[in-house]
Amino acid sequence: MLQEIVTGCASLGGPPELDAFRKHLPREWIEEALRATGTATLRRRRLPAEQVVWLVLGMALFKDRSITDVVNKLDLALPGSGKVTVAPSAISQARARLGQEPVRWLFEQCANKWAHQSAAGDRWRGLALYGVDGTSLRVPDSEANRHEFGLIVGRLAPEGSGYPVMRAVALMALRSHMLAAVVFGPWKQGEHTYARQLWDEIPDNSLTIVDRGFQASNVLHPLHQGGSNRHFLVRARSDTTGRVVTRTTRTDELVEFTICKETRRKEPTLPLHWRVRRIRYQMKGGKEQMLLTSLLDPTKYPAKEIVALYHERWEIEMGFDELKTDMLERNVPMRSQTPQGVRQEMWGVLLAYNLVRREIEQVAKEANVSPLRISFIASYRFIRDEFLWCAVARPGAIPAHLKRLRQQLSLFLLPKRRSARRYPRAVKRKSSQYPSNRKGKPPRGS
Repeated sequence: MLQEIVTGCASLGGPPELDAFRKHLPREWIEEALRATGTATLRRRRLPAEQVVWLVLGMALFKDRSITDVVNKLDLALPGSGKVTVAPSAISQARARLGQEPVRWLFEQCANKWAHQSAAGDRWRGLALYGVDGTSLRVPDSEANRHEFGLIVGRLAPEGSGYPVMRAVALMALRSHMLAAVVFGPWKQGEHTYARQLWDEIPDNSLTIVDRGFQASNVLHPLHQGGSNRHFLVRARSDTTGRVVTRTTRTDELVEFTICKETRRKEPTLPLHWRVRRIRYQMKGGKEQMLLTSLLDPTKYPAKEIVALYHERWEIEMGFDELKTDMLERNVPMRSQTPQGVRQEMWGVLLAYNLVRREIEQVAKEANVSPLRISFIASYRFIRDEFLWCAVARPGAIPAHLKRLRQQLSLFLLPKRRSARRYPRAVKRKSSQYPSNRKGKPPRGS
């Protein structure tokens, strides 16, 4: 594997500093992405399309550097042109020519292969485990981005949030944090609308765990019925009621819900009645909770295991934290002033995250542990440091350097998760008392 990392860039294309990723993202995939989306470079340019793909990845990995610095650092330029400084205007034009579709195509191809392969390799009672949840990301404050993505308006921000906000809903392989699919767009679109676009990406013989915000018949019923042996698990809202059909134990029962006329009018394919399994449980010191699931067989799928399994849903929150806190450092993650550029960057961020996660799986295999036992932030910093080190190192020293780092697995290995940990929900900071400073519109009274 180490030899693959340091294969010459002439055979695969792309800057040598990205060798750690190139073994997972070969040149053929990039060329296919450009052909499939009609973006292949037709003539030699200062920044050909293949190089711009690497630029978008570099922008995701080096958030603390300007785009021009990323180009120079990764030595992105026309092959054979020597050391040529690329003007910022040329970079903007090259990114505009590339657009979002090739980067999106690459993410979807990688995600479809890696995430499902990962989920299939660590099943629960024959079912691959996935999680679905939503999150939000701020984007640069420009007129175009405000119009496209919108502002969050609420009691604490009646004039709208300080930045435009993008909503995203992700499908994640829970036991590796690998993203299988992501849908994102304007904030005003609800999570249910985005989530339903993901159902076609969920394979058969799977269990998808979702938050109680997704408890709706027109959301969960299509997930269950849209495939073979495809199931869901959700924590029920406290006001959930239903007619008990059969009871296995006091806390495990089959219930029937009546789907309201208005919902069936909007979704004519929904049945009048819908049967699901309801499991009640109570954690030490907590309130009684209810789970709803399409896993109806209490013998094949024991209630005690399902209760323990539900708490793996938190892994998608951990994945979002890796992406937003560790990679993007809780800042405005995009740099682009246009929606097209924001979308291109977003696909690059998602692709870079999966590439880091792919590297983590390789380390986990060498250590014979779960990918969740490998520190994301340590791996991410390792990859960044590798890029910077390889840029100045003698080529002959690189294999030994990487081998020593990979052998120091204790730097990456996390302790086993502690069980029965419980903390109340709280926020680190509250909204500011000061008025927002909208770009081009100073605060009132200034």
